[in-house]
Amino acid sequence: MANILITGGTGLIGKAVCNLLKSKSYNVAVLSRNKEVEGVKSFYWDYQNGILDEEAIEFADVIVHLAGENISNKRWNKTQKQIIFDSRIKTADLLFAKTEKAKSKPHGFISTSAIAYYGTETCDKIFTENDGPGEGFLPQTVMAWEKSVDKFSKLGIRTLKFRTGVVLSKTGGAFEKMSAPVKLGLGAALGTGKQYIPWIEISDLAEMFLFAIENNKLNAVYNAVAPNYINNYDFMKILASSMNKALFMPNIPAFIIKLLYGEMSVILLEGSRISSEKIQSAGFDFKFKNVEDVVKGFFS
Repeated sequence: MANILITGGTGLIGKAVCNLLKSKSYNVAVLSRNKEVEGVKSFYWDYQNGILDEEAIEFADVIVHLAGENISNKRWNKTQKQIIFDSRIKTADLLFAKTEKAKSKPHGFISTSAIAYYGTETCDKIFTENDGPGEGFLPQTVMAWEKSVDKFSKLGIRTLKFRTGVVLSKTGGAFEKMSAPVKLGLGAALGTGKQYIPWIEISDLAEMFLFAIENNKLNAVYNAVAPNYINNYDFMKILASSMNKALFMPNIPAFIIKLLYGEMSVILLEGSRISSEKIQSAGFDFKFKNVEDVVKGFFS
């Protein structure tokens, strides 16, 4: 089987992708700042200092690039925004520099990206891969990120990007943060509650990366979001119902969210619908198409 090198392999998405690939008998290795990673082959890298074990590139038939600081980890200030930016662009640039010099090059480079490419706004439009970028810090970051990824195609390497939405997993990430106040009986919609949450269940996302590895005709960019649209208010209703909690708290006003989170509040208060038609037309079949089934399944 092919050798797959994964960046960000110890994160929430990375672990899901690693486990799926190993279950399919792929040879998997991760890039890590730790010398050893339990349960998986690892190569050392330190993107901040331009260090990457050259044997990692020689190992890889396909590179899956998942590295990147979580955008909701901390309140955005100048330093945190630079970390968010560098963890995506500098990592891709380092991988490219080492790949360009390598005698044996991978034949595929598959990277995560983000639906933030389209901007943070709530509107009636359903965004597709043909739409241009929005304005602001996140779209500018995603544009630079994808530009760094696209350089791999100049080396004759099949290059693909998944613009990922909110990843739903019962073991952590965004869902854990959203469900925490509901457990305390304090669940409420944010702002108007009309903003959409483009989402994808984590095992579907892992399957999408496997689909991309195994389908050599796939390239360019695809939205990695489920075909079911839901807004913040309806999502919170489903979440509360699944936890046998009442959703009786009034919506949390936007100005409070802005006071608490500053500029980062846009990812909580805004959101539009994103089309998944392109990846479905390519042959990918979502196992989890309805968010209510996903959320209720987490508590069953």
